[in-house]
Amino acid sequence: MANPYETLGVSQDATQKEIQSAYRKLAKKLHPDLNPGDASAEEKFKAASAAYAILGDEDKRARFDRHEIDETGGEQGKRSYYRDYASGEHSRSRYHNPGGFADFGDRDDIFSSFFSGAGGRGTAPYPGDNTHYRLELELREAANGAKRTVSLPEGGTLELKIPAGARDGQILRLRGKGAPGYNNGPAGDALVEIHVLPDRQFSLEGDDVRIELPISLREAVLGGKVEVATLSGTVSVTVPPYSSTGRRLRLKGKGFPNKHGGHGDQYVVLKIALPATPDAELTDFMTRWEAGKSHNPRGL
Repeated sequence: MANPYETLGVSQDATQKEIQSAYRKLAKKLHPDLNPGDASAEEKFKAASAAYAILGDEDKRARFDRHEIDETGGEQGKRSYYRDYASGEHSRSRYHNPGGFADFGDRDDIFSSFFSGAGGRGTAPYPGDNTHYRLELELREAANGAKRTVSLPEGGTLELKIPAGARDGQILRLRGKGAPGYNNGPAGDALVEIHVLPDRQFSLEGDDVRIELPISLREAVLGGKVEVATLSGTVSVTVPPYSSTGRRLRLKGKGFPNKHGGHGDQYVVLKIALPATPDAELTDFMTRWEAGKSHNPRGL
């Protein structure tokens, strides 16, 4: 298994913030939800997560740097240090004194004094880091709400309930679902950023939605009932006689949910569509239609 510093692309003297930032960049690039079916990306994601599990935890990182644990977090074989010799069978050497290293003070006390001051964690409870995720939604899911599952780098999952009316860029906060705290401190939060994907039918304009509706020449001239898709299902709409391309029909309350508890409107833009195959009867009629020859819609 590769050195975790190399896996995350950071130097050994990198700060915890730099390590966290490097991991987040890799996670956003390699996450399985963003690379479905890409086995290589999944393996790299797992490796990055394993590396961060070591370096993202200050205690584990320190133990790794001291060669007490390996890249997987497994215990290394015990090594002999000078203190062992000073207090063991080699204590008859000229460096021996009755207190071992007592003249230097207790090492744990020294280090705890460093970390118990302002800004240090020491033995006081300290909240865990917030974790960040990206979730892509279809426009209909954002409008109507949805339940989704987010895969976590460590292997678990988060169950999300997306509220109706979720907006692009909105961040959902799941309290206590982030990284665990230190010294029994509270866990951080999971922050899920919503990204609403473009829709092939609807375009969002504030709280209103817009959709183009193809109609036949017969429907444009004579009018009639047609079916129209909305964010909440299909409805029947009346096309007025002699409707031109570009005419807008308003469906009140059929738009996107707004912050006031209501909905915007849906605007249906009509678009006349002629038959794909030329029709001899229609061509003959147009040829003989005298009034049509004198009608000039551009002469406004």
